[in-house]
Amino acid sequence: MDRYGVFGNPIGHSKSPQIHRLFAEQTGQALSYEALLAPLDDFPGFAWAFFNEGRGANVTVPFKEQAFALVDELSERARLAGAVNTLLKRDDGSLYGDNTDGAGLLHDLLDNAGVTLRGKSILLLGAGGAVRGVLEPLLAQAPAALVIANRTLEKAEALTRAFADFGPVAAAGFDWLEEPVDLIINGTSASLGGELPPLAPCLIVPGHTLCYDMMYAATPTPFCQWAADLGAQTRDGLGMLVGQAAEAFELWRGVRPDTAPVLEALRRQLGAA
Repeated sequence: MDRYGVFGNPIGHSKSPQIHRLFAEQTGQALSYEALLAPLDDFPGFAWAFFNEGRGANVTVPFKEQAFALVDELSERARLAGAVNTLLKRDDGSLYGDNTDGAGLLHDLLDNAGVTLRGKSILLLGAGGAVRGVLEPLLAQAPAALVIANRTLEKAEALTRAFADFGPVAAAGFDWLEEPVDLIINGTSASLGGELPPLAPCLIVPGHTLCYDMMYAATPTPFCQWAADLGAQTRDGLGMLVGQAAEAFELWRGVRPDTAPVLEALRRQLGAA
């Protein structure tokens, strides 16, 4: 039975084992998948020890950049993201690195939520790895404008320079933002600490603006609650999580699982919690 896992620290909260177990049952694939606590001081050694017998792995915080440096070959989207969240051991023993975060986000927005991004105005909050991983896929949808807002303006400006060839991208400080937008994506970790990016209410068009938080929880995140109170549509990142996992599963097994029943099962579980 082929062995897979997810590397992280911490890792006990991960829903990836449940997601991939459901994918395997659905597609008739025989595999094992486990959550693995990787040491902070020797991620490469830990990963290579796993791949003595393991076939593939997902990578979560804080190891995506280390995984990027570990692999023998990168997908184009991983190269652009500067981070790897999916590892595949090839038959010759080499490691292939991919980044499925952007594809997971687009799957949730386009397929699950039925959103059209062409010609829309997008505000992307944050300038870390989560944002870098979704920038090129979002720009490929041909939005009218995409603004990256960050507390440290220089980081946002660096991203705009790196991705300027892919579409209309600009940088801003949070206090510059006054024009209403079609879509706001929270790529910061503020929700994990119960905090909210410092946004002006005038960004929201009630009943029109969609506010998407890459984080998720059993109850609305602070960002989603703020947006809902202003009349915006809201969506959390659970669908993105399942979508990016489906991309990894297809890379490993050559079959695309149906994400809808898995997302529904996770949503029920969260509601019960």
